[in-house]
Amino acid sequence: MPDRSLKTDRDIEELLSTPTAGAISSVRALDGDYMILGVGGKMGTSLAVMLRRALDAAGETAKVYGVSRFSRPEAKTDLEKFGVIPLSCDLADAAQVAKLPEVANVEYLAGQKFGTSGAPDETWIQNVVVPSLVAAKFQESRIVVFSTGCVYPFVPLSGPGADEATPVAFLGEYASTCVGRERVFTHYARKHGTKQLHYRLNYSVELRYGVLVDVATKVLQGEPVDVTMGAFNLIWQGDACARAIQCLEYVENPPKILNVTGTEKVSIRSVAERLGQLLGKPAIVVGQEAESAWLADARESVRLFGPAETPLETMLQMVADHQLAGGKLLGKPTHFETRDGKF
Repeated sequence: MPDRSLKTDRDIEELLSTPTAGAISSVRALDGDYMILGVGGKMGTSLAVMLRRALDAAGETAKVYGVSRFSRPEAKTDLEKFGVIPLSCDLADAAQVAKLPEVANVEYLAGQKFGTSGAPDETWIQNVVVPSLVAAKFQESRIVVFSTGCVYPFVPLSGPGADEATPVAFLGEYASTCVGRERVFTHYARKHGTKQLHYRLNYSVELRYGVLVDVATKVLQGEPVDVTMGAFNLIWQGDACARAIQCLEYVENPPKILNVTGTEKVSIRSVAERLGQLLGKPAIVVGQEAESAWLADARESVRLFGPAETPLETMLQMVADHQLAGGKLLGKPTHFETRDGKF
């Protein structure tokens, strides 16, 4: 196992943005420039940089734009160092959105989750109104719209998980706005013939953020891990980024819905116990597993792209090594324990 500890943010982005063969093959097959809307979020930078690296590996000269409000000026400089063109834009401002360059390929990662309970109005603006401005602007583009498995109801732990045909639920303000985002994009797809794919992602994981980081942090600090949710799906962020690039080849009208996550139902209890072994600290487990959880059936994405390349044990090892070395964390808990939809 290579050493993954004490990495700088740039080192971690290098790791997360390593393009897969599938991502390189997709950019060879696609035409036109690319734009990442919401590049400043937890996954946006990794996706933008992977696109740039995949294009370079494929010998393609298409541009990659990264769009954000850029509240941290250094984030623009970091993107430029990777060859991504940063564009400052408040996506809630129609006049600013209208000035964005036309591109053939759009990855839509903008949105709000945390803080929803305290400011639900802002979440509705970001997750429902902003999509209307973006969808109206990029009528001719291929658009991969990032969504979430939280649009589904809880399903039995004993089953395969919710598949793409499972009716959506409205468990709390956040999930409701995510359904709203999909509905708004679908409306504009029908109106303008735009080809889209709605990318329902369940728990992307990296060294600084994700369910495994949340559990590892609790174990290392001697805090209890609530196992009531029982189980979850997850996927390494690099694998999730590669699939997002590949999804540009599968956009459809009406929009295609696709669950993206690992195929394994991962027990929270077993993860806590394994991280306890790796961290040299006993895991304190509380609660009892419920009979249902947010779980997604990702067989269709596996059929399209094959299994995710990074196995669970590798993720656990990397996360544990990073924490033991005092590596930087983003400080944004996933609230994986939440069962009332309040974030």
